Amino acid sequence: MKIAIAGASGRMGRMLIETVLNDPDATLAGALDRADSPQLGQDAAAFLGKTSGVPLTSDLDEVFSKADYLIDFTRPEGTMAYVEAALRHNVKLVIGTTGFEPEQKARVHAAAEKIGIVFAGNMSVGVNVTLKLLEFAARYFATGYDIEIIEAHHRHKVDAPSGTALMMGEAIAGALGRNLDDCAVYGRHGVTGERDPSTIGFSAIRGGDIVGDHTVLFAGIGERIEITHKSASRQSYAQGALRAVRFLEGRATGLYDMQDVLGLR
Repeated sequence: MKIAIAGASGRMGRMLIETVLNDPDATLAGALDRADSPQLGQDAAAFLGKTSGVPLTSDLDEVFSKADYLIDFTRPEGTMAYVEAALRHNVKLVIGTTGFEPEQKARVHAAAEKIGIVFAGNMSVGVNVTLKLLEFAARYFATGYDIEIIEAHHRHKVDAPSGTALMMGEAIAGALGRNLDDCAVYGRHGVTGERDPSTIGFSAIRGGDIVGDHTVLFAGIGERIEITHKSASRQSYAQGALRAVRFLEGRATGLYDMQDVLGLR
């Protein structure tokens, strides 16, 4: 599998590079970074004390001409450029970026008519199994329980709530027959009045080097149930992304998520 990595000098990019280099079925075909990165031209594996023969570059067409897949955990504006390059070179995409506007999501959906794409707010196997647990729990806590989603991430994360928190909210809302756009409450301040029992609340914490913690609280009278997933390392995201690449083998077109990749749908 000839795989290129976007955001190659970032924390997630480096984890992806290390994972690809350690996989006997994968080849690092390219490493993309920002045009203003001071690390352009350096070997993509230099941070490991190794030589991969793949330099960091900002030249999209150069990288996409050598790859069959691109894994992208960057930012929406970067992803949009990668989508266009992928269409030009018929490269399949694994997108773990979050924080998209509706119009940007629509562009990804349209591209999937021509290339294979796995598009997921979280690539972790554990998180995606947790989503199924939440669907099950929500059906039994549909009445008499208030639902709150609390997430925590490192100080560098730029979007809130996290893509994973939104996925959890969508899974719960779907199980309850609701539309998340109609029932979500994002943070509270001032005199808010009593809680509407039909809402799903979101709270976001940003600090330190927290990789990603998510808790869904079902709060009833006399009891509360908490379903929590905590990430101690980005390794789980990287391994999930490689599973997504393998899933796309033999799938020329189509839009998929990790529920498809893991057979959980």
